[in-house]
Amino acid sequence: MVEDEENLHEALKLNLELEGYEITSAFDGTGALQKIEEEYFDLIILDVMLPEIDGITITETIRVKNNDVPILILSAKNTSADRVLGLKKGADDYLTKPFNLEELLLRVQKLIEKNKKMHEKDSVGDTYHFGKNTIDFKAQEAVTKTGERIQISKKEAMLLKLLIENKNEVVPREKILQTVWGYNVYPTTRTIDNFILSFRKYFEEDSRNPVFFHSVRGVGYKYSE
Repeated sequence: MVEDEENLHEALKLNLELEGYEITSAFDGTGALQKIEEEYFDLIILDVMLPEIDGITITETIRVKNNDVPILILSAKNTSADRVLGLKKGADDYLTKPFNLEELLLRVQKLIEKNKKMHEKDSVGDTYHFGKNTIDFKAQEAVTKTGERIQISKKEAMLLKLLIENKNEVVPREKILQTVWGYNVYPTTRTIDNFILSFRKYFEEDSRNPVFFHSVRGVGYKYSE
């Protein structure tokens, strides 16, 4: 939640926590962008009038980075032009102050549910075949292109499953960190790169010209067939 008016911030935070949500707080634009870089969120509640960087610019910056996190804008500006601008720049919803708390909670719930549905992909099951390779996620084993049977770590199995379930789509770095490593223990991008290099070594015919595992600079990683 990004809101610089402290009383409103505390009241909203308390009410959202009573609904069972975990809240990360920011009180200005720079702090907000920093936290969005570091963590994966289910929803961002964003005030428009903020110190340093305004809410519309933050929305634009998030979308330029291909981060599709839902954004709910809160604004004291009530004109349809402001609402249209917010939505045009990539916000999912727009609520003008003063607003009804029940309505805010309802919109928060709907945006989070919609986002979850969009990200729930078909599960690939316990084993998966591609090219000359087979992965057994349950046993944490794989048979490589040469027929060699290898052990894979739990993190490798989780990352493989996440990429395969999102076949042909770029999975943002933030989502990988949140899904595979959890909120608190953030490795560097280099760690994910090393995992991808290992996958290429195991599963690609030519690791320098990968067919299956791709890095998309500045955004994330992709599995394709």
